Amino acid sequence: MSNWRPAVSGIPQVSVLGPVLFSIFVGDMDSGVEYALSRFADDTKMCGLVDTLEGKDAIQRDLDTPVRWADVNLMKFNHA
Repeated sequence: MSNWRPAVSGIPQVSVLGPVLFSIFVGDMDSGVEYALSRFADDTKMCGLVDTLEGKDAIQRDLDTPVRWADVNLMKFNHA
């Protein structure tokens, strides 16, 4: 374990603080999602196997969940 060092500034560097705050902010995006939702930095992907009509409906609900989350949190997804 490393030793404590005095801080040069009272505010963490932007390169550290930004990603941490973003991870905290998007932490509840996958609440209630049945299929696999993976997030890395600012990239979000969903995947799952659909072989029935019920599966199609389930994955559509899961696709709608992050979109509703984004609407509530005033964010947009780049669908491309």
